[in-house]
Amino acid sequence: MTPLAGWENFYVIVGSSAGALIGLQFVVVTLIAEIPLQGDVERAGSAFATPTVVHFGAVLLLAAVLSAPWRRPAAAEVIWGLMGLVGIIYEFIVARRMRLQDAYAPQFEDWLFYLALPLAAYATLAASAGAARSNLVGALFAVAVAALLLLFIGIHNAWDAVTYHVFIKQRRQQEPGLHR
Repeated sequence: MTPLAGWENFYVIVGSSAGALIGLQFVVVTLIAEIPLQGDVERAGSAFATPTVVHFGAVLLLAAVLSAPWRRPAAAEVIWGLMGLVGIIYEFIVARRMRLQDAYAPQFEDWLFYLALPLAAYATLAASAGAARSNLVGALFAVAVAALLLLFIGIHNAWDAVTYHVFIKQRRQQEPGLHR
């Protein structure tokens, strides 16, 4: 029995939650699509909607990797380490997209939940892969923390997008004098 075997239930729960939330995100985007669009919406979507799906997808992939019947955890370590590195690079792309779009002026909370916290989660994945050789149990807990962080970031960001479009943007269209 490998050290990964004890994590199966955790990743079944986390992975299935991420998968369901990806589906829900597509439903929400479809419903929001009926709201009239203004400004640089395409770039704003790349900066704010796409990362949410990417984070949910990363959690789903992590759950699949860590639930696979590996004989030794080395292959899983390489995969989650690469996911961490790719995630770090992706967050630099997100930062650029957030700066370039002009449909919405990001607030502190946006920089925190769309950039800083995901960057911390992906850095944790990358670092834990390197630490796994000397402390596998600790590394597996770090991966679990990163997965949960990405899951909760995705939940926050999906909710934030819905409330923004429903309560703020729609109200602006009904009351033209209201600006953020």
